[in-house]
Amino acid sequence: MLYKIDDVAKECGLTKRSIRYYEEIGLLFPPERSEGGFRLYSDKHIERLKQIMNVRDVLGFTLQEVQEYISIDMEFEEHRQQYRELFDENQKREKLIEVERILSQQLEMIDQKLKKMSDIRNDMDKKYQRVLKALEK
Repeated sequence: MLYKIDDVAKECGLTKRSIRYYEEIGLLFPPERSEGGFRLYSDKHIERLKQIMNVRDVLGFTLQEVQEYISIDMEFEEHRQQYRELFDENQKREKLIEVERILSQQLEMIDQKLKKMSDIRNDMDKKYQRVLKALEK
């Protein structure tokens, strides 16, 4: 099924401008166009936009980090497809080694964010504990 940009914006909670910008900078692959030149988005576009929003909002990634994350994810998908087409066990193993490296990069990015979040939380907790102790006096 194909969707107009208004529908996609509502579904994803984004502005039309954001969607066009994500397309412009390569985070979102170009959609089909209608005869009148209107963008027509697929479920894959919506899935990618939701992925972008999760990485941005949940993990707090900057736009540059989102681009890197999406790039790694696209590389993973490419290798996964190539793996499925291989029959030779040695080639499959080599492809799995490449995929492991790619996933390791993504996990490292997430771990760095989680560590920063944990550090911030620990700092806030120390302040909170000091306030609780002051209230006990």
